[in-house]
Amino acid sequence: MATSTDHSPSPTPDRILVGVDGSPSSRQALVWARFLARTTGATLEVVTAWQPFSGASAFGAGWAPLPVEWDPGRDAEKELTAVVDEVFGADRPEGLRITAAQGGAAHVLIELSRDARMLVVGSRGHGGFVGLLLGSVSAACAEHAHCPVLVLHGDTPPPV
Repeated sequence: MATSTDHSPSPTPDRILVGVDGSPSSRQALVWARFLARTTGATLEVVTAWQPFSGASAFGAGWAPLPVEWDPGRDAEKELTAVVDEVFGADRPEGLRITAAQGGAAHVLIELSRDARMLVVGSRGHGGFVGLLLGSVSAACAEHAHCPVLVLHGDTPPPV
């Protein structure tokens, strides 16, 4: 189930999709995705993915039950919106869409890439082994996405 906030009158399938988990690499991907969207005239859709805890594993570990009013999708969207605000400030791209989707990050991005012009991801997210050049999500997206994929490595800014 995806939560999407559309800031445009009518979304268009001609869009640049960018996966953001808040890591420095994903913030760099967000900057490049804005550049590509402006250059190509596409809209920008910023996506994060979230997965709920398994009740059996949480209780088996002796954790307390989660509050009934807790909405992880809403929390993920709030966190994503905060990252977008930090990166863009008042200079948000026109037609920007923010999407928080339930599921594994690679699966969500690959599915959403079906009608995207391009998918942009950072080379490394928050998880995994820091020494690897390519994370599991960026590798899966590069292999299985339905559109071209740009994997950002390093901190080179886009052209001005």
